Amino acid sequence: MDYKMDSGWRLHPIGGDTGQAYMGTRAEERVFLKRNSSPFLAALSVEGITPRLIWTKRVGNGDILTAQEWLNGRELNPNEMKGETVRDILHRIHHSENLLKMLQKVKGEIFNPINFYNLYVADLPDDLKSNSVLQQATEYVKNSIASIDDSQKTVCHGDVNRKNFLLDEEDRLYLVDWEMVKIADPFSDISTLLVQYVPYEEWGVWLEQYGLQMNDNMERRLEWYSMMVCLCMIKKSHSQERNVEMNQLILLLKQLYQNRLNSYL
Repeated sequence: MDYKMDSGWRLHPIGGDTGQAYMGTRAEERVFLKRNSSPFLAALSVEGITPRLIWTKRVGNGDILTAQEWLNGRELNPNEMKGETVRDILHRIHHSENLLKMLQKVKGEIFNPINFYNLYVADLPDDLKSNSVLQQATEYVKNSIASIDDSQKTVCHGDVNRKNFLLDEEDRLYLVDWEMVKIADPFSDISTLLVQYVPYEEWGVWLEQYGLQMNDNMERRLEWYSMMVCLCMIKKSHSQERNVEMNQLILLLKQLYQNRLNSYL
Protein backbone atom coordinates (compact mmCIF):
# COMPACT_ATOMS: atom_id res chain seq x y z
CA MET A 1 0.00 0.00 0.00
CA ASP A 2 1.34 3.41 -0.94
CA TYR A 3 1.22 5.84 1.97
CA LYS A 4 3.08 8.58 0.06
CA MET A 5 5.40 9.07 2.99
CA ASP A 6 7.85 11.92 2.99
CA SER A 7 11.59 11.85 3.66
CA GLY A 8 12.19 8.98 1.24
CA TRP A 9 10.72 6.12 3.27
CA ARG A 10 9.55 3.03 1.36
CA LEU A 11 7.14 0.44 2.79
CA HIS A 12 7.46 -3.29 2.19
CA PRO A 13 4.63 -5.60 3.43
CA ILE A 14 5.94 -8.38 5.67
CA GLY A 15 2.85 -10.52 6.05
CA GLY A 16 1.04 -11.42 9.25
CA ASP A 17 -2.61 -12.06 10.00
CA THR A 18 -3.69 -8.41 9.84
CA GLY A 19 -1.77 -7.32 6.74
CA GLN A 20 -0.84 -4.09 8.52
CA ALA A 21 2.86 -4.71 9.19
CA TYR A 22 5.70 -3.36 7.03
CA MET A 23 9.42 -2.97 6.89
CA GLY A 24 10.22 0.68 6.32
CA THR A 25 13.47 1.44 4.53
CA ARG A 26 15.27 4.70 3.84
CA ALA A 27 18.85 4.51 2.57
CA GLU A 28 20.55 2.20 5.12
CA GLU A 29 17.86 2.61 7.78
CA ARG A 30 15.27 -0.03 8.60
CA VAL A 31 12.29 0.20 10.96
CA PHE A 32 9.30 -1.97 11.77
CA LEU A 33 6.13 -0.14 10.76
CA LYS A 34 2.57 -0.92 11.69
CA ARG A 35 -0.58 0.98 10.96
CA ASN A 36 -3.22 1.78 13.57
CA SER A 37 -1.41 0.07 16.44
CA SER A 38 -2.77 0.40 19.95
CA PRO A 39 -1.89 3.77 21.55
CA PHE A 40 -0.79 1.60 24.48
CA LEU A 41 2.35 0.77 22.49
CA ALA A 42 4.25 3.76 23.90
CA ALA A 43 3.89 2.49 27.47
CA LEU A 44 5.00 -1.00 26.48
CA SER A 45 8.06 0.45 24.74
CA VAL A 46 9.06 2.40 27.86
CA GLU A 47 8.79 -0.79 29.92
CA GLY A 48 11.02 -2.66 27.45
CA ILE A 49 8.31 -5.21 26.71
CA THR A 50 8.17 -4.34 23.01
CA PRO A 51 10.98 -3.09 20.74
CA ARG A 52 11.72 0.62 21.14
CA LEU A 53 9.15 3.01 19.71
CA ILE A 54 10.88 5.57 17.45
CA TRP A 55 8.07 7.72 16.11
CA THR A 56 4.35 7.93 15.45
CA LYS A 57 2.97 9.64 12.35
CA ARG A 58 -0.45 10.34 10.83
CA VAL A 59 -0.43 9.82 7.08
CA GLY A 60 -2.59 11.26 4.32
CA ASN A 61 -5.46 8.76 4.51
CA GLY A 62 -5.85 9.26 8.26
CA ASP A 63 -4.06 6.08 9.35
CA ILE A 64 -1.55 6.23 12.18
CA LEU A 65 1.85 4.65 11.48
CA THR A 66 4.16 3.62 14.31
CA ALA A 67 7.84 2.97 13.73
CA GLN A 68 9.74 0.66 16.04
CA GLU A 69 13.34 -0.42 16.20
CA TRP A 70 14.04 -3.16 13.64
CA LEU A 71 15.45 -6.20 15.40
CA ASN A 72 16.85 -9.32 13.84
CA GLY A 73 15.54 -12.28 15.73
CA ARG A 74 13.19 -15.23 15.69
CA GLU A 75 9.93 -16.41 17.16
CA LEU A 76 10.01 -18.94 19.98
CA ASN A 77 9.54 -22.64 19.40
CA PRO A 78 6.76 -24.46 21.29
CA ASN A 79 9.07 -25.95 23.92
CA GLU A 80 10.54 -22.53 24.75
CA MET A 81 7.09 -21.26 25.65
CA LYS A 82 7.28 -23.25 28.90
CA GLY A 83 10.45 -21.44 29.94
CA GLU A 84 11.36 -18.91 32.60
CA THR A 85 11.70 -15.89 30.30
CA VAL A 86 8.12 -16.26 29.02
CA ARG A 87 6.79 -16.68 32.56
CA ASP A 88 8.72 -13.62 33.67
CA ILE A 89 7.44 -11.33 30.93
CA LEU A 90 3.84 -12.40 31.54
CA HIS A 91 4.29 -11.90 35.28
CA ARG A 92 5.64 -8.38 34.69
CA ILE A 93 2.69 -7.48 32.49
CA HIS A 94 0.06 -8.94 34.80
CA HIS A 95 1.51 -7.23 37.90
CA SER A 96 2.35 -3.80 36.47
CA GLU A 97 0.25 -1.05 38.06
CA ASN A 98 1.78 1.44 35.64
CA LEU A 99 0.73 -0.51 32.56
CA LEU A 100 -2.77 -0.96 33.99
CA LYS A 101 -3.11 2.78 34.62
CA MET A 102 -1.86 3.59 31.11
CA LEU A 103 -4.25 1.12 29.48
CA GLN A 104 -7.14 2.54 31.50
CA LYS A 105 -6.06 6.02 30.41
CA VAL A 106 -6.39 5.11 26.73
CA LYS A 107 -9.72 3.41 27.50
CA GLY A 108 -8.57 -0.16 27.06
CA GLU A 109 -11.35 -2.69 26.57
CA ILE A 110 -12.57 -4.42 29.72
CA PHE A 111 -13.27 -8.11 29.22
CA ASN A 112 -15.46 -10.07 31.62
CA PRO A 113 -16.15 -13.82 31.39
CA ILE A 114 -19.39 -13.17 29.50
CA ASN A 115 -17.39 -11.41 26.77
CA PHE A 116 -15.19 -14.46 26.24
CA TYR A 117 -18.26 -16.70 26.21
CA ASN A 118 -20.07 -14.50 23.68
CA LEU A 119 -17.04 -14.57 21.36
CA TYR A 120 -17.25 -18.34 21.28
CA VAL A 121 -20.99 -18.74 20.72
CA ALA A 122 -21.21 -16.03 18.04
CA ASP A 123 -21.65 -17.63 14.59
CA LEU A 124 -20.77 -21.08 15.97
CA PRO A 125 -20.95 -23.70 13.17
CA ASP A 126 -23.72 -26.26 13.48
CA ASP A 127 -21.38 -29.26 13.59
CA LEU A 128 -19.63 -27.77 16.64
CA LYS A 129 -22.97 -27.04 18.28
CA SER A 130 -23.93 -30.70 17.92
CA ASN A 131 -20.68 -32.13 19.32
CA SER A 132 -21.49 -33.70 22.70
CA VAL A 133 -18.16 -32.80 24.35
CA LEU A 134 -18.46 -29.19 23.26
CA GLN A 135 -22.12 -29.08 24.31
CA GLN A 136 -21.28 -30.22 27.85
CA ALA A 137 -18.36 -27.84 28.21
CA THR A 138 -20.31 -24.90 26.77
CA GLU A 139 -23.18 -25.45 29.16
CA TYR A 140 -20.77 -25.74 32.07
CA VAL A 141 -18.84 -22.51 31.36
CA LYS A 142 -22.13 -20.68 30.77
CA ASN A 143 -23.54 -21.78 34.11
CA SER A 144 -20.26 -21.02 35.92
CA ILE A 145 -19.84 -17.41 34.77
CA ALA A 146 -21.30 -15.88 37.91
CA SER A 147 -18.94 -17.79 40.19
CA ILE A 148 -15.77 -16.39 38.61
CA ASP A 149 -16.94 -12.92 37.61
CA ASP A 150 -15.48 -11.01 40.57
CA SER A 151 -11.78 -11.60 39.93
CA GLN A 152 -9.23 -8.78 39.88
CA LYS A 153 -8.41 -7.65 36.36
CA THR A 154 -5.01 -6.74 34.96
CA VAL A 155 -3.40 -5.95 31.61
CA CYS A 156 -3.66 -9.05 29.40
CA HIS A 157 -1.99 -9.48 26.03
CA GLY A 158 -4.95 -11.39 24.64
CA ASP A 159 -3.04 -13.54 22.12
CA VAL A 160 -0.31 -15.47 23.93
CA ASN A 161 1.14 -17.33 20.98
CA ARG A 162 4.74 -18.28 20.28
CA LYS A 163 4.69 -16.24 17.06
CA ASN A 164 4.15 -13.11 19.12
CA PHE A 165 7.37 -13.57 21.09
CA LEU A 166 10.52 -12.14 19.50
CA LEU A 167 13.93 -13.29 20.72
CA ASP A 168 16.61 -10.97 19.35
CA GLU A 169 20.26 -11.73 18.61
CA GLU A 170 21.25 -10.65 22.13
CA ASP A 171 18.73 -13.06 23.71
CA ARG A 172 16.36 -10.28 24.75
CA LEU A 173 12.74 -11.40 24.67
CA TYR A 174 9.92 -9.12 23.52
CA LEU A 175 6.17 -9.64 23.32
CA VAL A 176 4.68 -8.04 20.20
CA ASP A 177 1.31 -7.70 18.39
CA TRP A 178 -0.83 -6.00 21.03
CA GLU A 179 -3.96 -5.50 18.92
CA MET A 180 -5.97 -7.78 21.25
CA VAL A 181 -4.82 -6.19 24.52
CA LYS A 182 -7.53 -6.01 27.15
CA ILE A 183 -8.17 -5.49 30.86
CA ALA A 184 -9.14 -8.96 32.02
CA ASP A 185 -8.47 -11.81 34.40
CA PRO A 186 -4.78 -12.81 34.00
CA PHE A 187 -5.90 -16.43 33.95
CA SER A 188 -7.14 -15.75 30.41
CA ASP A 189 -3.52 -15.24 29.30
CA ILE A 190 -2.17 -17.99 31.53
CA SER A 191 -4.70 -20.54 30.31
CA THR A 192 -3.97 -19.65 26.69
CA LEU A 193 -0.31 -20.50 27.23
CA LEU A 194 -0.99 -23.68 29.23
CA VAL A 195 -3.50 -25.10 26.78
CA GLN A 196 -1.15 -24.66 23.83
CA TYR A 197 2.29 -25.39 25.20
CA VAL A 198 2.32 -27.13 28.59
CA PRO A 199 1.29 -30.77 29.13
CA TYR A 200 -1.67 -30.94 31.48
CA GLU A 201 0.24 -32.88 34.14
CA GLU A 202 2.84 -30.04 34.30
CA TRP A 203 0.38 -27.21 34.88
CA GLY A 204 0.84 -27.23 38.65
CA VAL A 205 4.62 -26.85 38.36
CA TRP A 206 4.28 -24.01 35.85
CA LEU A 207 1.79 -22.16 38.06
CA GLU A 208 4.07 -22.51 41.09
CA GLN A 209 7.05 -21.21 39.10
CA TYR A 210 4.93 -18.29 37.88
CA GLY A 211 4.44 -17.42 41.55
CA LEU A 212 0.91 -18.57 42.32
CA GLN A 213 -0.17 -20.31 45.49
CA MET A 214 -3.37 -21.78 44.21
CA ASN A 215 -6.56 -21.60 46.26
CA ASP A 216 -10.14 -22.64 45.46
CA ASN A 217 -10.94 -19.34 43.76
CA MET A 218 -7.87 -19.51 41.53
CA GLU A 219 -8.53 -23.13 40.61
CA ARG A 220 -12.09 -22.29 39.56
CA ARG A 221 -10.80 -19.45 37.40
CA LEU A 222 -8.09 -21.61 35.83
CA GLU A 223 -10.63 -24.33 35.17
CA TRP A 224 -13.09 -21.91 33.57
CA TYR A 225 -10.59 -20.04 31.39
CA SER A 226 -8.76 -23.18 30.24
CA MET A 227 -12.06 -24.67 29.07
CA MET A 228 -13.05 -21.37 27.47
CA VAL A 229 -9.67 -21.15 25.68
CA CYS A 230 -10.09 -24.71 24.40
CA LEU A 231 -13.53 -23.92 23.04
CA CYS A 232 -12.36 -20.77 21.25
CA MET A 233 -9.30 -22.50 19.81
CA ILE A 234 -11.45 -25.42 18.62
CA LYS A 235 -13.69 -22.94 16.82
CA LYS A 236 -10.66 -21.26 15.19
CA SER A 237 -9.08 -24.58 14.18
CA HIS A 238 -12.38 -25.67 12.66
CA SER A 239 -12.64 -22.49 10.59
CA GLN A 240 -9.09 -23.01 9.31
CA GLU A 241 -9.67 -26.74 8.67
CA ARG A 242 -6.85 -27.76 10.99
CA ASN A 243 -8.57 -30.98 11.98
CA VAL A 244 -5.69 -32.69 13.79
CA GLU A 245 -5.21 -29.68 16.04
CA MET A 246 -8.97 -29.42 16.60
CA ASN A 247 -9.25 -33.06 17.66
CA GLN A 248 -6.33 -32.72 20.07
CA LEU A 249 -8.05 -29.72 21.66
CA ILE A 250 -11.31 -31.63 21.96
CA LEU A 251 -9.49 -34.41 23.81
CA LEU A 252 -7.96 -31.87 26.21
CA LEU A 253 -11.33 -30.20 26.71
CA LYS A 254 -12.86 -33.57 27.54
CA GLN A 255 -10.12 -34.17 30.11
CA LEU A 256 -10.62 -30.72 31.64
CA TYR A 257 -14.37 -31.28 31.86
CA GLN A 258 -14.01 -34.71 33.43
CA ASN A 259 -11.46 -33.44 35.96
CA ARG A 260 -13.28 -30.19 36.72
CA LEU A 261 -13.85 -31.03 40.38
CA ASN A 262 -10.25 -32.08 41.04
CA SER A 263 -7.25 -29.95 42.01
CA TYR A 264 -4.69 -29.10 39.35
CA LEU A 265 -1.90 -29.31 41.92
